Amino acid sequence: MLGCLADHCSSMCRAPAIGILFISLFFSVLSLTSTACSNGNCQVQESCSAPQDCGAGLYCGNCPALGKTQPFCIRGQPTIPNSIINGLPFNKYSWVVTHNSFSIVDAPSLPGVQRLTFFNQEDTVTNQLRNGVRGLMLDMYDFSNDIWLCHSFRGQCFNFTAFQPAIDTLKEVEAFLSENPTEIVTIIIEDYVHTPKGLTKLFTNAGLVKYWFPVSKMPKKGEDWPTVTEMVQDNHRLLVFTSVASKEADEGIAYQWKYMVENESGDPGVVRGSCPKRKESKPLNSRSASLFLQNYFPTYPVQAEACKEHSTPLAEMVSTCYNAAGNFMPTFLAVNFYMRSDGGGVFDAVDRMNGQTLCGCSTVTACQAGAPFGTCKNVAVPNTSPVTNTEGSFTGSVQFSRSSSTVHSPSFLILFLFYFPLSL
Repeated sequence: MLGCLADHCSSMCRAPAIGILFISLFFSVLSLTSTACSNGNCQVQESCSAPQDCGAGLYCGNCPALGKTQPFCIRGQPTIPNSIINGLPFNKYSWVVTHNSFSIVDAPSLPGVQRLTFFNQEDTVTNQLRNGVRGLMLDMYDFSNDIWLCHSFRGQCFNFTAFQPAIDTLKEVEAFLSENPTEIVTIIIEDYVHTPKGLTKLFTNAGLVKYWFPVSKMPKKGEDWPTVTEMVQDNHRLLVFTSVASKEADEGIAYQWKYMVENESGDPGVVRGSCPKRKESKPLNSRSASLFLQNYFPTYPVQAEACKEHSTPLAEMVSTCYNAAGNFMPTFLAVNFYMRSDGGGVFDAVDRMNGQTLCGCSTVTACQAGAPFGTCKNVAVPNTSPVTNTEGSFTGSVQFSRSSSTVHSPSFLILFLFYFPLSL
């Protein structure tokens, strides 16, 4: 019949053939429609046309930096590790940390002032926490007779580098801890506050002292931390670290590098095959500190490149730093634009980190509570099952058709920062 159509036979031959072809096409389309994902059934890296197509913990985006211009489902939340394996010391888990959590794209600047700085994140601190971020890196400065969050330079906050009073962000943290009584949050302060007892007053006024993990109970010689269960029971659910050593004695705020090792931040921290320590830190393989902060972000952040950075290079760098630290898995993984990836991204990396440490499996979703170490469920890697925590969905300002290199990082800013480099 099809040959008859090709030869332009009579209408009596052509009509049945067209009917058969129509029926064939109809069932082909029906078959495709019945197998295509939609309405919340699409999983990681499956094509999507609208946000509601993707399953729990996923959003619909793309990654032009890797040539992936068509929208597909991307992970937007990690698996909260202690929801699967609970009761272990805090330092045995790995957590997502946002670098310069407050430096948010499109955050309003001071009236009449054009902000002159780089941006590192895309949604509010509240939304970051709801999406599974459990560590915040905050730069705090004396400014305008208060303590402000600034992405600045030379230890001074200016009106064109200022974001908002620090108490506003800390109140977001307090609200999250109040609403989520089993969650633990870590704050790491790049500290330029010189006001006496300034941070003490700040955290008190934000209502966070009731969650404070006391310095006196922090392990000083690399011992294990209390279990996450104990920390929740004692309501010691806020860990705060400062970059100023004297404030541990003066204000009871833990000096960061007494309790954690850290690799170099910025470009030195993303060089393939290398994981140098930060100058203030003990050697990464030191066992006198039981926390490990891995920085993974370039010196100059570019939104459009983050999805590429959070693909294979991230997995390789986690492995490199793990080896450099003497098989010590990072406790904290700090990144820019945490939502952006080619599918699994930062969340898949942290799931793998937790799986290896907590149960000896390729991902934490393969762990089985109470089972011997190395006993793993058969799950696909990368994980395409809905994530455990569903507290938040992504409602930030990720716009994959826009590059911050033209909107937020103009050439005059690059030139300015060549002479006056911002603090990371």
